[in-house]
Formats: sequence, C-alpha cells, structure tokens
Amino acid sequence: MREFGYERVLDVSGAVALLGDDPEARFLGGGTNLVDLMKAGVERPTRLIDVRELPLDRVEFTPDGGLRIGATVTNSDLAAHPEVRRHYPALAQAVLAGASGQLRNMATVGGNLLQRTRCAYFTDLTKPCNKRAPGSGCPAIEGEHHNHAILGASEHCVATHPSDMAVALTAFDAIVSYETVDGPGELALTDFYLPVGDTPHRETALPPGALITGVTLPPAPVAARSRYRKVRERASYAFAIGSIAAALDVQDGVVREVRLAFGAVASRPWRAREAERVLTGGPAAAEAFAAAADAELAAANPLSHNAYKVTLMRNLVVAELTRLAEEAAR
Repeated sequence: MREFGYERVLDVSGAVALLGDDPEARFLGGGTNLVDLMKAGVERPTRLIDVRELPLDRVEFTPDGGLRIGATVTNSDLAAHPEVRRHYPALAQAVLAGASGQLRNMATVGGNLLQRTRCAYFTDLTKPCNKRAPGSGCPAIEGEHHNHAILGASEHCVATHPSDMAVALTAFDAIVSYETVDGPGELALTDFYLPVGDTPHRETALPPGALITGVTLPPAPVAARSRYRKVRERASYAFAIGSIAAALDVQDGVVREVRLAFGAVASRPWRAREAERVLTGGPAAAEAFAAAADAELAAANPLSHNAYKVTLMRNLVVAELTRLAEEAAR
C-alpha cells in the first residue's frame, strides 16, 4: 500500500500554493476517476489536495448573458440547473448520459474535464502504454481497439477521451478558467486538450500547477435548440462508442447556424468544423446533413476493428440534425 498525504483547502490561493510546493500532489474533487487510477497504480500522488470546499460551486449568468459554471459544481447540480436546461439542453443531456446518479453526485465539473482515458492498456500496468510511460509503445493499435479513435490519432496513441460533458461544452465554445501561483488564465476548450501527436502523455495545455476554477459558456441562442445523443454497448451506464452534441438554427429551410461536436472518436472532444462549414447557408435536409458528415469524416483513419464508427457517426449526424430541423419546422 502506497502512503499519501491529504489536506483540505478552503481558498484557491492556498490550493495552488500547496501544489506549487509539492508537484507530485494532485487536486481531489469527487475522486471518481483519480481514486480509481490510484487503486490501479497509474496515479501515485504524494498528497491529495481536497478542493471540494472551495467557493466554486455556483452556476450564474455572465454580464453578456452566458453562463459561468464553477469547477466544484457537481454533475448532478449542473444537469438539474434550470438555466442550463433552458439555454444549453444538450449539456444537461450529456451530463445525465455520462454516469449513474451516485457518480454524478460526487463528480465535479473540473474533475470531469481532467478525467483520463479508459483504454484498458492505459490502466493495466503489465502492458506498455505511451500515455502512461512515454516511449513504451501503443499495443492498442494491433490489439483490442474496437472503441478507439478514428480521428486525430497517431502511431503513438489511439485512445479516446471519455467525457460526455466535454463534448457538449466543446460544441458551445466553452472557455476554461484556471488559477496558478502566477495568477489567473483562460483557455478555449478547443485549445485545452492537446493533439495526441508523439506526446500522448501531455493531455492538456494547462500550465503546471494550475487549478481549474470554472467554465464559461458564451451566449449562444442556437444552443437552446440542441441535443446530445450517446451510443453505448449496453443500456445501463457505459462509456460511449460514439456520441454527438448538435445545435441547429433553421430559417425558411436554410441552416443559419449549426454546432457539432463528436465524442468517443478521438483523444479529445472533436469539434466538427468542416461539417459546420458545409452546412451553413445550405438546405436543412437529410441529404445535406449526410454530405456534411462525409466531409468531416473524410479525415477518419480507422483501425481494423473500429471502422464501424465512421458509419455510426454519419448516422448520428443525419438523425440528430434531422430531428432538430423537424422541431424547428413545427
């Protein structure tokens, strides 16, 4: 059994100072991912800095009409919040699809963004893994990879990011706020997760010692007409094999604005910007939705056992945008 320290903090400056003094420490929110990784031996922090009591547990409007979500807001509170459900329904749906009620009661927004891949090779210390031990190899490429990446992967890593919440946040241009010993900073969520490249062990662009303090959703009227759809291998709670956050604004049968983000297809939530570009200004019709999906998925590079994801994601795009277009026409 590996010993570690534990300390509860009550202010942000004290939290980042503690981590600055002990780089091998880790911030602890709900612990729904970190504690599992500690049990597996993947994470071995010298100390846990419990941030659950920090005053970061509010969801409130920003002056321009967006929403700011504190980092310690639980997933349950986020999904149930009336303004989230009213203005960003796909976000509430994504959180509800992500885990059981017991886990949502513990998991926090900040921790959800930082959860690590569920690739079996990553959590098995008897196997090599470039994400866990850089330079050791990626056995998933030739091994079990039916639920691995088809977009943005490399010869060094084909793992996928597991978050449902982050997919919806990506579609709505969320901005992550953080604090370091040098002061506050911000990162667009589309820049928050690093491309896998040849350094899959570097997952985010957060500076060393940074504590996530919140997520801001800019005002986006289109987000009020949004949906999240998750496909999984069993009806009970499971990680996605493919998911989509979609929002659509249609006027006189023409797409005025569209937002699309994919989940479970890459090492990070995948913003489908090429599909958005193809659709904007065109007809809100199934044929156009399929063509936009094909344009986005042209970059897919599936492995021998996960090519089904290309068809799956194409069907999800068509199905969810068609449903949103039909709702707009009523």
